[in-house]
Amino acid sequence: MLLDPDTENDVAYELCQLLGRAILPIRRTDAVAADGDRGEGTAFLVTWQGREHLLTADALTHAGAGEIGLRASVTEPAGVAADAVALSDLADRWRHHEDPGVAVLPTTGLHEHAAGEGWRWRTQQVPDAIAADRDAIARIGAEPGSAVVLAHGVGADGARPLEVAIERVARVGGGVRLMAELPTGYVGAPVFGVQAGDDGEVGLRCLGLVLPARDGGHPLATFDRIRAAVDRA
Repeated sequence: MLLDPDTENDVAYELCQLLGRAILPIRRTDAVAADGDRGEGTAFLVTWQGREHLLTADALTHAGAGEIGLRASVTEPAGVAADAVALSDLADRWRHHEDPGVAVLPTTGLHEHAAGEGWRWRTQQVPDAIAADRDAIARIGAEPGSAVVLAHGVGADGARPLEVAIERVARVGGGVRLMAELPTGYVGAPVFGVQAGDDGEVGLRCLGLVLPARDGGHPLATFDRIRAAVDRA
């Protein structure tokens, strides 16, 4: 569904309020790639069948070591947590699903880490109820529709601010993709759209997550394929 600019801005604002604390920055810390890539991306928290997981693009999770960044708003009490959670065995922590290109991290270990350091997570999660199912993904057509991406960009000083990008999403060939390339740090981020369901009711849907850029845009790992991959594992 293509929204007018004012409505797009309203949706983006509401998403930041409802799900801003579901979004976390990640990066590799072991080495910088030959092309200068530091493996900076975005992960987000989801709930499936009452269980919490961290989800990102699998391409970001094969380094030897990495970290999950922490904003002050996602931990409590204030001033106790460090700036990041270090993952010395980054690749081994994640469950890798090469098709559709996603990695899943159960968050039990993250909560245990926080408890050991004397703080708690204060986060939000993308609920299963708004994760797009097969029918919702099938309704995405060749005509571009509005898409909102919540991600941690990369500032000139290396800071990882929470950002919003309003883009266009469409079906191209056999896949769903964003029609423009996004800034550094956006790979792994969730992509949201507004759709009318079979009953005609309009609602918010998390379509999937951003995969590495290709052919002037970004393929999406859509939630129907993510669910199928996790169920097969």
